[in-house]
Amino acid sequence: MNKNLPDQTLGTLASAVPGATRVFHEFQLDFCCGGDKTLAEAVAQQGLDLDRIVAALAKLSEDPAVGIDWRQARPGELVAHIVARFHERHRVQLPELIRLARRVEHVHAGRPACPSGLAEALEGLQQELESHMMKEEQMLFPMLANGMNGPAQGPISVMRFEHEQHGNALANIQRLTNNITTPVNACNTWRALYGGLNAFKEDLMQHIHLENNVLFVNASIAAEGAHHG
Repeated sequence: MNKNLPDQTLGTLASAVPGATRVFHEFQLDFCCGGDKTLAEAVAQQGLDLDRIVAALAKLSEDPAVGIDWRQARPGELVAHIVARFHERHRVQLPELIRLARRVEHVHAGRPACPSGLAEALEGLQQELESHMMKEEQMLFPMLANGMNGPAQGPISVMRFEHEQHGNALANIQRLTNNITTPVNACNTWRALYGGLNAFKEDLMQHIHLENNVLFVNASIAAEGAHHG
């Protein structure tokens, strides 16, 4: 496996190697919206050390503590997991992050590192994400759970496009927060905000990855098989 790690896409590695997403977060590699790039391409684009990342992934793939391989799950199971683990969590995370961001922006407006515009950016993402999740829960997910893979291809392409918008929103949030880096002497509210932002970013990337690279890919393969069958 190690020899061909650089030739595999980030999405495939994130699905196949438990813990790979932690390595990708550490090196700022986008495995959700950028999941169709090979590891070698993504690393070259960012000027990172390929050998170091391959070594970290190889170590993971030897780890006997294997998590659930969602590629083998039934669509209904994966959909239920996505809604419970990510949709419900985002609905709790974002209001609190917005509240904390407003407080930090108000109290520390004079400091150079103050993330001005963060609360507004988070509110915009909250509106986009809520609309997106509702469309999935009410229309797309029931179609996939019921095996309607052919008719689902149109809505899937819309969801993929919206995922790219979420990725752009995350990039903007990282820009506003100096890559979510807590300043020296930051107050507890500021630390809580950036800690929560990091957790939210990891959750959202994992969420988009499971949809783009597992749920939607499986549905496309099934639709193709039915078409040829």
